[in-house]
Amino acid sequence: MSLNNIYFILVRPQMGENIGSVARAIKNFKIKYLRIVNPRCNWPNQKALATSVGAKDVLKSAKIYDSVEKSIGDLDIIFASSSRIRKINKKIISVSNLKTKIKKGSKVGILFGPEASGLSNNEISCADYLVKIPSNKKFSSLNLSHSAIIFCFELFQHFSRQKNEYTTGYKSSLAKKSEVNKFLNFIIEGLDKKGFLQPDHKRQSMIRNIHNIFHRSNLSEQEIRILLGIFSTLNEFNKKS
Repeated sequence: MSLNNIYFILVRPQMGENIGSVARAIKNFKIKYLRIVNPRCNWPNQKALATSVGAKDVLKSAKIYDSVEKSIGDLDIIFASSSRIRKINKKIISVSNLKTKIKKGSKVGILFGPEASGLSNNEISCADYLVKIPSNKKFSSLNLSHSAIIFCFELFQHFSRQKNEYTTGYKSSLAKKSEVNKFLNFIIEGLDKKGFLQPDHKRQSMIRNIHNIFHRSNLSEQEIRILLGIFSTLNEFNKKS
């Protein structure tokens, strides 16, 4: 089972911009397949292409159907997104539990209804589960593409085998403790000259706190150089003023 078995199905979408945004959302999370049932906007749609940005390939390969039944005919399990609790005999799950209902090797369809009204009860009747995104009970209706991207994220987290570990492009090495201590000695010497480390019985405690602040900051060599430059400049400025 992989993201290659996931199909997003937009039922009677009304706005090309939303279709394009959904295409962009699913491509962000490595989902390839978009199906559209009876689009209410003209199709192909230039506004959809514009908002899809780098996901034009998803739109161009999207399949158009004239019924929900045909759009899900080759799929094994269907989830229907709904912001409302319906009075129908259908299991309702949270989007966070979506992955627990997907069986290995199955082809999965996720239905989204039109922006203004959502899926009808007849359209939902073909789904195995209703899926709800937990949200503000007094304002639970989400934009179509926002709803889609939450589903995408949950599925991507489940199927991605990569560990989400990131490295920064920052190149300066971590400052050695000797460099940090040299900087701290410079600061403490300056503070002593200004009479800051007073009274005497609190001096060691204050120095200890200063050491703790800078040693736990994991300063880089470049940052130490910048701090030395800042304090040196301030010291020269105070001498002249």
